[in-house]
Amino acid sequence: MISNICEKCTYYVYNEELEEYECLVTLDEDEYAAMLSEHSRGCKYFRENDEYGIVKKQA
Repeated sequence: MISNICEKCTYYVYNEELEEYECLVTLDEDEYAAMLSEHSRGCKYFRENDEYGIVKKQA
């Protein structure tokens, strides 16, 4: 399911003003429909939320 994948994505962040999670990637209507289709392999912008990898690059 898409929502499970989004929860692991770097671009899925908590918006304190709205008090909900949101995706920072701006998809147009066609990209969004393609992502939700049964034949989709998921979001092409998905990046694993790897906090250890980010810290490793900073060192």
